[in-house]
Amino acid sequence: MRTLVVRANPLALAVVGTASVFGSLAVRSLDIALVALGLYLVAVLLFTPSWRYAALCLGFAVFAGLTVAWSTWRLGGHDEVVAATAGLRIVVLAWPGSVVAGYMDPTRLGDHLAQNLRLPARLVVAVSAAMQQVTTLMEQWRQLARTRRARGLGPAGGLGARGRYAASMVFGLLVATLRSATTRSVAMDARGFATAHRRTWAEPAPWSGLDVGVSLGGLALASVPVVMFVAGG
Repeated sequence: MRTLVVRANPLALAVVGTASVFGSLAVRSLDIALVALGLYLVAVLLFTPSWRYAALCLGFAVFAGLTVAWSTWRLGGHDEVVAATAGLRIVVLAWPGSVVAGYMDPTRLGDHLAQNLRLPARLVVAVSAAMQQVTTLMEQWRQLARTRRARGLGPAGGLGARGRYAASMVFGLLVATLRSATTRSVAMDARGFATAHRRTWAEPAPWSGLDVGVSLGGLALASVPVVMFVAGG
């Protein structure tokens, strides 16, 4: 059961993430926020193989929620309930999508976008290539760090020195990413991606009962805050 998100196809996972965005719009009270967040927490514990990754995503979502809660409290009359609701709304919006995004394989996603949704081939290839580029950012960061340490340019000194090191790493990562994107773009054009009108795909993209269940489950979770909001309104 805990490998469900790994076995589901990327489109079904995209339904879960997208539905949570629309469902979060109905989070208008603290009760609705807590119920919605609790349901997503149960789903994550039951259906994802790694709670550590989910916890990492939750940490980023909570940080974003705290910034929204603070600004809402600061600018909204110092109402703690309203601020907490606004912060939890961001968590409900961002957390489910960030969790399922980590289990989306870019190549499989491209197959499903092209064969099931019938999207233009050039758009599908561009999306898949961009997602693959994102997955390599961490490895590129590690390679840059190893190269700098080998040259004696590792982080040292106080906070200012570490800040300059981080800034130079970010700039180096930007340069490496742009170079890689340029190379990939030239390679794609050389293979006819810019002019082809019809393409075939190497792998099939079946839509199974599991995928239907995952999609319906994501829609059901997202509908809970909507139902609670309508019933309470």
